[in-house]
Amino acid sequence: MIRVGITGQSGFRGTNLYNTLGLYPGEFERIPFHDDFFHEDLALRKFVKQCDVIVHLSALNRHSYPKVLYDTNMRLVKQLITSMDAEKVTPFVIFASSIQEERDNAFGKSKRDGRLMLEDWAVRRGASFSGLILPNVYGPFAKPFNNSFVATFSYQLTHGEVPEVHQDSDVKLVYISNLCDLIIQKIRTQARKVVRLVSRYEVSWDFQHKVSEILSLLQQYRELYLKQGIIPEMNCRNDYNLFNTFRSYIDLSSHFPVKLDQHPDLLGMLVETSQMGVGGQLSFFTTFPGATRGNHYHTRSLKRLTVIKGKALVKMRQVGTDEILEFELDGNIPSYVDIPIWHVHNLTNIGEEPLYIQLWKNELYQTDNEDTYYEQV
Repeated sequence: MIRVGITGQSGFRGTNLYNTLGLYPGEFERIPFHDDFFHEDLALRKFVKQCDVIVHLSALNRHSYPKVLYDTNMRLVKQLITSMDAEKVTPFVIFASSIQEERDNAFGKSKRDGRLMLEDWAVRRGASFSGLILPNVYGPFAKPFNNSFVATFSYQLTHGEVPEVHQDSDVKLVYISNLCDLIIQKIRTQARKVVRLVSRYEVSWDFQHKVSEILSLLQQYRELYLKQGIIPEMNCRNDYNLFNTFRSYIDLSSHFPVKLDQHPDLLGMLVETSQMGVGGQLSFFTTFPGATRGNHYHTRSLKRLTVIKGKALVKMRQVGTDEILEFELDGNIPSYVDIPIWHVHNLTNIGEEPLYIQLWKNELYQTDNEDTYYEQV
């Protein structure tokens, strides 16, 4: 197996890459990294010695003092090089730089100079190196007010705040899952090569929009999905990815389960379970008392569970975390739970009669790859 270590593993990009590598357990071994390794020389040396590949994502993105930002990022690169030289190892190093390289700011300069320093190390040591020039990266679970304006807007819209556009520029964006796939592709390609390569690679962006245009889409998601429970219309894969990003900032414990309107008449009851701006598969299944279904997660698919008859307990946990959320659904009080991406989930019949569940699932704009991964809640 290829042993891969990720500096900055606990950050937005690091967490997504770490989890994505976990989808291929027979191909990659993930070498754990902790932020305090940069404060413990022996721990950092032990880490680099175990790695065939190091993806260097650790960086300071913002700081009140530009010099502190620049010096911090350069120090991290120097420490990484010092540790690899001390252990006499030459792993394949992938460095996350930025399209801000050419801008006159401390972050861009630190990325450019850090990339050049690692290029020089690779040439001197006969190692392989790839410097990735990244556009703006967005996706689920990014830290608001830090990683991405998409994260900030999504957080504000899902928490009753009002976003403001300070500079309505055109922004080039790449979805985090696409970036992770690219990094994995580079690791696989380099693993098959005997020749050592040093390269600078400009990562393609998925789409380019004005900041106000992206905010407008996110506002639509709030009005339709968050307030009315309607799955919005999505015309391309980028819309789909943006919607999943928006969903990741909803406070699940307070939002779900969502109660559905009931319309009684003399003959019975009408309950509208779903309004969709996209297609999908609608089905139902039954579950016997005490039985549990699930214990898996999805990385792309949209999924809605609605109990038609009986009582159910839905549990979910974000991959890589320990907190378990629980939601009770009762057919006498029709309601639903939507399953977020990267959340392990299961459903248990906690009633005394067979449970009837309606399942809506959408896999629009999916690849042919499997999107169900098994893990215990």
